[in-house]
Amino acid sequence: MRHFDHIDAARRKHLFYRHPRPFDRHDDPAVLAVALGATLYCPATRPTLATDIERAGQRGVMSLVVCLEDAIGDDEVEAGEANMVAQLGTLLKRGADVPLLFVRVRDPRQIGDLLRRLGGAAALVSGFVLPKFTAAGGGAFLDALEDAADRTGQRLLAMPVIESPEAVYAETRAEMLHDVARLLAKHRPRILAVRLGATDMSAAYGLRRPPDLTIYDIRPVAGVICDVVNILGRADGTGYVVTGPVWEYFSAGERMFKPQLRQSPFDAQQAAPLRQRLITADLDGLIREVHLDKANGLTGKTVIHPSHVAAVHALSVVTHEEYCDAADILGVTGGGAMASSYANKMNEAKPHRAWARRLMLRARVFGVAAEGVTFVELLEAAGSR
Repeated sequence: MRHFDHIDAARRKHLFYRHPRPFDRHDDPAVLAVALGATLYCPATRPTLATDIERAGQRGVMSLVVCLEDAIGDDEVEAGEANMVAQLGTLLKRGADVPLLFVRVRDPRQIGDLLRRLGGAAALVSGFVLPKFTAAGGGAFLDALEDAADRTGQRLLAMPVIESPEAVYAETRAEMLHDVARLLAKHRPRILAVRLGATDMSAAYGLRRPPDLTIYDIRPVAGVICDVVNILGRADGTGYVVTGPVWEYFSAGERMFKPQLRQSPFDAQQAAPLRQRLITADLDGLIREVHLDKANGLTGKTVIHPSHVAAVHALSVVTHEEYCDAADILGVTGGGAMASSYANKMNEAKPHRAWARRLMLRARVFGVAAEGVTFVELLEAAGSR
């Protein structure tokens, strides 16, 4: 699989200075963690789940979670499990090309049971999303995953979700996150990424983020994200990819604030209708939040609607300017400072080196935009089919 492969070759040639490189489910987890991009959540109870997964892949979705937890009712778990098993079996029979598939479970015992029931279709599953993850309860999930991997001979990756009250409340947060860090370190080869459950975090305070504010405007939750990145997202070799929290809106209601997209970039590309569509669907808020995710050290994002995917992926492409900066920084040994190739900033070889390495990994899977190609062009292309 490869990002932007749903765009025709001639258009890709125009858009990219360096094209995205292919990857598959057996790649290095460090590559897959960045390649996840916009991870689409889908309830396990959907009657058209197999077709939905196929169509998502055709629209550029590279990672998808079939959810047996909060996305379905407590009385729907048994039906959701049965439906998921049947629908993945259908995908196997079709020989369909599917995104990286993960299952969000409620209970550790579901992991081995579902893999057994899936039979050959278990090969379509790349791993499991582990909800409400704490050091106290998370060990049982990871042990169940280890046992299932040993029994099946299949590599199974884990994405724990930080969202429990212990992770949110100030008096327990630091100790809890350090305990989680020690637990994850024992299972490091199996940890693909750490996910953030911003909806549950907000619920701890009886809050819900409105569509014209980003999660970073909700200060109690922003503080949690800061601490998660501080403890679990470090660039010193001990950290993990931490993914951006869910954007839960896909249709605009009454707006209180001005749109968050400047008009001039769209006018320059004669793309005013695209700007209006984004504003109408409240995607200007998503775009701003993805910018803030990246600035705060998060990679990729949880999404709940296919219309969100193009924006996340377009913003994941490395700009030509960023690539030139990173190449210059990594080309220097012994430190020192230099003017950037674009002559608009200072690059420092030592402090900017970790940033440059991370950026080059993102360039590998999302590509580097051609000089002069803007986010607007990438978004228009990524949203086309």
